[in-house]
Amino acid sequence: MTILNSTAEIRAGDAAHHIHPMTNTRELNEKGPRVIVSGKGSYVTDSDGNKILDGMAGLWCNALGLGRTEIVDAVTKQLQDMSFYNTFFNTTHQPVVDLAKVLSEVTPPQFNRFFFTGSGSDSNDTILKFAAYYWELKGEPQRNIFIGRHGGYHGSTVASAALGGFEGMHKMNGLPVGNVFHAPSPNWWDFGGDLSREEFGLKIANDTLSMIDGIGANRVAAFIGEPIMGAGGVVIPPATYWPTLTKGLKERGILLISDEVICGFGRTGNWFGCETFGMEPDFMTMAKALTSGYVPMGAVAVSDKIVDLIIEKGGEFAHGYTYAGHPAGCAAALATMNILREEAIIERVRDDIGPYLQKKWAALADHPLVGEAPMVGLIGAIQLTADKVTRKPFPSDAGVGMICREHSFNNGLIMRAVGDRMVVAPPLTLSHGEADEMIEKAILTLDMTYADLQAKGLM
Repeated sequence: MTILNSTAEIRAGDAAHHIHPMTNTRELNEKGPRVIVSGKGSYVTDSDGNKILDGMAGLWCNALGLGRTEIVDAVTKQLQDMSFYNTFFNTTHQPVVDLAKVLSEVTPPQFNRFFFTGSGSDSNDTILKFAAYYWELKGEPQRNIFIGRHGGYHGSTVASAALGGFEGMHKMNGLPVGNVFHAPSPNWWDFGGDLSREEFGLKIANDTLSMIDGIGANRVAAFIGEPIMGAGGVVIPPATYWPTLTKGLKERGILLISDEVICGFGRTGNWFGCETFGMEPDFMTMAKALTSGYVPMGAVAVSDKIVDLIIEKGGEFAHGYTYAGHPAGCAAALATMNILREEAIIERVRDDIGPYLQKKWAALADHPLVGEAPMVGLIGAIQLTADKVTRKPFPSDAGVGMICREHSFNNGLIMRAVGDRMVVAPPLTLSHGEADEMIEKAILTLDMTYADLQAKGLM
């Protein structure tokens, strides 16, 4: 086996053999990727020796930071004891049973049974089948339409990408799933106009319900939404949005899917985002922080009313994955759940580090380049704007978000750009000192971006 040592060799090998997700391969190969070689706690180190504060917890997933020996040791022991066995053919194993039991203890009370998958995308594909099967058993097979939202993200497999509201993904894949409709986004900054946030939340919720009524509520199986839209720009909905929408969905008998891939396991200061926003879902989608990102794994929480009907009237649920409930994944998840509980991580996000960072983060809105800087728990955004009062956007081809992202990386802070909106979701174990460092580097980044835009005549 050939070992590549230098940054140049790794980049050349990457260009020759590696296809990156969500990437323009030509542009990346011309520039060359940043090579990450190690990570510890809230930091990663690249091949040039730069230590970088990971404000995105990997890809929203390293909730407990990097290098937690408890998780590594649990996975190692499990691989030594039983490297793999599946859960098909009337077979189970202790790690998957233990994990399902622990999840029943930390999820809302309507969830006592769990179906395991390999990712959030797999989980959302699975939920589609569960929901369709439920309505078939209920004697309402015409309920086969699903409602997502513009700007929502639910994965990149065919069905999960169809649920999501990203037109670029739809065009790229030529998605054959035709029974998905998309409701408007609760993004006040972009679409609120002259309405207050509260007025806008009510309007979007009622517009969504009107759209459903136009389709025919008796044809709709389920509505899917992230409590806070993640990849769509950390869109925190107005306080009026979820209560109005969920009440209307319940009145129409429509199932609710809470996609907790990003919001789950403490990110919003509660175990799950649906608890933060007062939602009572019939399904929850879980992945990412389920194992703190150490091992790929996903899960579906299925409410008792769904499972009980399937047990009573159903037959074989003809769906599954080879690696569903993989023993090593279960071991990583169990170790993660244990740390979250023993170290009171979620309570700390709610009562300590969350409020500490939120106060400093909100003050970023005083910067001349920033329109708003919302944060809930440890997930937040910085809206870059050409005019705070009118919420004027920059020209779409100016690439302002990517300019800001590049400065941020070079300043030693990883932030993600979603258009002209910078987003963060640092590890839940973030210290006060690391939070201060985040703010200092964010301010430096904003100052440098502002200077660039002034030089370009954009400010």
